[in-house]
Amino acid sequence: MAKDKPAGPIRVVVTLLEETSLFELSVPCAVFGEGYELTLCSTTPGGIQRAPGGLSLTAERGVDALRDADLVVVPACVMDGVYEPPEALLDELRAAHARGARVASLCSGAFVLAAAGLLDGREAATHWMYAEELRRRHPRVRVNERALYIDDGSILTSAGTAAAIDLCLHIVRHDYGSAAAAEVGRRMVVAPHREGDQSQYAPARAPRVQTSEQGLAPVLDWALDRLQQPLAVGELAARAGMSVRTFERYFAREVGTTPLRWLNQQRLARARELLETTDLPVDTVAQRSGLGSGDGLRQHFHRALGTTPAAYRRAFRMPRGAPPRTPFRGPALEPPVLKRRTG
Repeated sequence: MAKDKPAGPIRVVVTLLEETSLFELSVPCAVFGEGYELTLCSTTPGGIQRAPGGLSLTAERGVDALRDADLVVVPACVMDGVYEPPEALLDELRAAHARGARVASLCSGAFVLAAAGLLDGREAATHWMYAEELRRRHPRVRVNERALYIDDGSILTSAGTAAAIDLCLHIVRHDYGSAAAAEVGRRMVVAPHREGDQSQYAPARAPRVQTSEQGLAPVLDWALDRLQQPLAVGELAARAGMSVRTFERYFAREVGTTPLRWLNQQRLARARELLETTDLPVDTVAQRSGLGSGDGLRQHFHRALGTTPAAYRRAFRMPRGAPPRTPFRGPALEPPVLKRRTG
């Protein structure tokens, strides 16, 4: 995030690339369209870019728009040939990062960041189908083909399609808190929180076990309603009608992590929500989120977020009586008040 920036909407610039994926382009527009100051910029002279299906895209700004950005988002680039990003774009990306702006790529947009040298020596995510090609073209990049997204501070990268949504919601969560990210997720009808280190895909080795048309959804919903209670893997397996061993294999394949790790992630998310939206004591937050005592909650926060519950609450809790700031607006939804993180 840019340093010494006055309070106000965070300025997001999304680059238009030749033949870019319309889905990956639409994701940052949908997520950052409210509560942020969003700008699209062309990367070719004339401001008109080709898009799949014979469409043309236009933008009022050129790559000079990156000079005002707090966050630059580079969507997927064309992969049916060797795409060479314009040198002017690469120069502006380097300059934006050097002055403190965050730079994020979606799916094959990682190739653009790599061409700018921003991924050298860093771990980066991209769509698993492009991982080997990214390694071949840019051997100094530590490619992680399994991660949904990777937040390396000022540089963020994601896999494709749904993972692009995950990364953008992760950014909202960082800037404005879990409640705002959950609101955007509800509006887009997607899960508001998946950890970046969850697996992109599962190798099709074991036969698929299917207990109902909904898969694990009823079991996960049942667990989410009982996070404050002790939950054993055996209980979840029994709800799914499986043995523990079969359930653990099936869970890892479908969710991308272990049942216990998933439970801890959901409990931590619940704790964050309570810290942001209530004045409950830390011990009560720990109990209601299923993390035991205040000491247990502090340990989880330190390990997962590198901070304390008290510091997290100070950063994200809107003080009583404070005037509303930059709300997300959506039809038939009560917009939450957003408080930008200041530290």
